[in-house]
Amino acid sequence: MAELSFECTGGRAERYSAMPTVVLTLRISETSGQRIDAIALRCQIRIEPNRRRYTDAEASRLEDLFGQPSRWADTLKPMQLATVPVMVPGFRGATEVELPIMCGYDLEIASTKYFNALDSGETPLLLLFSGTVFASREHRLSVQQVPWSKEASYRLPASVWRAAVDVHFPNSAYITMSRQTLDALQQFKSRRALPTWDSAVSALLAEAAERQP
Repeated sequence: MAELSFECTGGRAERYSAMPTVVLTLRISETSGQRIDAIALRCQIRIEPNRRRYTDAEASRLEDLFGQPSRWADTLKPMQLATVPVMVPGFRGATEVELPIMCGYDLEIASTKYFNALDSGETPLLLLFSGTVFASREHRLSVQQVPWSKEASYRLPASVWRAAVDVHFPNSAYITMSRQTLDALQQFKSRRALPTWDSAVSALLAEAAERQP
């Protein structure tokens, strides 16, 4: 049977994509000497937030996800980021493939909240593999499953995720609101003759700050 090992060797922001995308480079090695005809591979990617430290500013932004830092021993649990299917072409020895991860920019999504909270450093990722391996042995097709125990770790620089988002939305963020809220904000924006949605929200925040004792 084929003996496979997996290693994530790098990550980069994709500049030519329809939406923000991070591309991970995956190296697959076959250690028994058998030729692989193809692999129908699935990779589940998780964020492991308990495997890094956070600044006070980052911790404050993460309270929506994990609560107060005093509770993090219980609340800092792995988060699902993506599941990526990929067809691996035939090879002998080792090969490399790319795993594209679509990056959400909606701040209602937990993984987007997490990445958006980070100023710097790295995001610990865990890659879990499954799928089907097709190989030839003595002129016969051999089929086996990728063991569920196969996994790899990678620390994605926070700057890579931000660069991927900035390709499409530089210095911007996306939030959702009800139509009723949007209508009220539109009326406020029109009454004040404010040029952008950003300036309308900034004006509301400034008024709220003035009312505080």
